[in-house]
Amino acid sequence: MTAVARPGSPVTRRSSTVGRVFEHRWLQYRRTFRSSIFTSFLSPVLFLTAMGLGLGSYVSDSAIDDIGGVSYLVFLAPGLLAATAMQAASFEATFPIMGGLVWNRIFHAMYATPISPRDIALGNLAWMAARLMLISTVFTGVIVLFGAAESPLIVLAIPAAALTGLAFAAPIAAFAATQKTPDRFAAIFRFGITPLFLFSGTFFPIESLPEAVRPVAWVTPLYHGASLTRGLSLGTLLDDPVLALVHVLILVACVAVGTWAMIRTIERRLVRG
Repeated sequence: MTAVARPGSPVTRRSSTVGRVFEHRWLQYRRTFRSSIFTSFLSPVLFLTAMGLGLGSYVSDSAIDDIGGVSYLVFLAPGLLAATAMQAASFEATFPIMGGLVWNRIFHAMYATPISPRDIALGNLAWMAARLMLISTVFTGVIVLFGAAESPLIVLAIPAAALTGLAFAAPIAAFAATQKTPDRFAAIFRFGITPLFLFSGTFFPIESLPEAVRPVAWVTPLYHGASLTRGLSLGTLLDDPVLALVHVLILVACVAVGTWAMIRTIERRLVRG
């Protein structure tokens, strides 16, 4: 028989306390969402218009053959979806996490209640997942409106993009929990997020890169996320199910390891005060 969590049981208490952390992040977002509309929604749409429709009109026929025989807009859109999730997740995992530990110390206040460090970490990750699902859903709708989706499987690109974002959010949040100032965050975006955005298969196949660089691109989470979303958008993902499974497993592994590290670093920071 399947066990049912009873009121007051550890499972029920854990879900309740995680939900409280999630609710806190939601209430914060309700007060500040207007300032994030451009960066989260309009900016990627403008980027898709400029690069997909603008620059894409100059892509030669030979180059189209190199990207699978589809238009550049169709090739670019799902990669940009994964990259947008990466960028949004990276921001959510830096300043809000450090802020809760250093600036307003709200996580310390939570820790003074029955909410544990694990609950704080999981509640924040749950919020990031919800935020990424929202951003990915809106952006996927734009892709469909642009006529850049070749398959109904584009719907599954929404959780694939969210998973890609979490593969970055969890380890970055673990790092952010160790910081007392935001000085090192600039290095993450400048030397990590931006190069990945440009060289992980978002704008062109990694086969276009020098052979010595391709293995580096292959091990990055964004490459696997872009490959997943692109395969779903084009309807070609199941042409190689083993490779598709590898993409998923690598992203899940990044989330799992990052989540473990995030729990440990937040717990260490809260215990030390």
